[in-house]
Amino acid sequence: MTTIVLLPGMDGTGTLYAPLYKALNGRCRLIVVTYPVDQALDYATLETVARTYLPEDEDYMLLGESFSGPIAISIAASQPPGLRTLILCASFARNPRPSLAGFRHLLPCLPVRMAPLALLSYLLLGKFSTAEWRQLLTSALAGVSSDILKARMRSVLLADVRGKLSDIKVPVLYLRATQDRLVPASAHKDIQKCLPSTELYEFDAPHFLLQVRAKEVADFIAAYRRH
Repeated sequence: MTTIVLLPGMDGTGTLYAPLYKALNGRCRLIVVTYPVDQALDYATLETVARTYLPEDEDYMLLGESFSGPIAISIAASQPPGLRTLILCASFARNPRPSLAGFRHLLPCLPVRMAPLALLSYLLLGKFSTAEWRQLLTSALAGVSSDILKARMRSVLLADVRGKLSDIKVPVLYLRATQDRLVPASAHKDIQKCLPSTELYEFDAPHFLLQVRAKEVADFIAAYRRH
């Protein structure tokens, strides 16, 4: 059975993947990494945490969602034993919104806890938003402090691991959500320029691709692993 190690989005709680678990239906083993909710850690330290979840005695696929893309890229670039495929989902190798880099100095002042649910729903779910998805989003963010969210936002604004892409020796798949309002298409193009062998697969979905299109993604991964 193929093992998938999933590195989560910015909340880092790992609580948003029940649909994917269900859709995989035993075809793959899913290991979901969780990040500490009581420490404001940078990408390098979160990578150390993520590495503790990597299997030591079996092959696996590494799936980096959104915020965790740079971590997944860095791990894959180190060519760990057992890694067979890198999957990047609605993610990036560098700050996907370069024009916002200067706003990192304002992060300490931002009332991130006061961000309206309607805005988050618009960015993450778009037209696919439902009361159930909004509740799951609210629950996931409720357990993460403002300081931690700000630290992770800062990490994204400073991110740039494009230089590591050429060191990756396994197949790289990029899952793009065509209705993504958070990570633009240019994020994939950045990766493609540095690693032309990257394979692009598109889904009619919002930023929450793994949640809204769980069955399609599960079917895709199950089929790909048989190649």
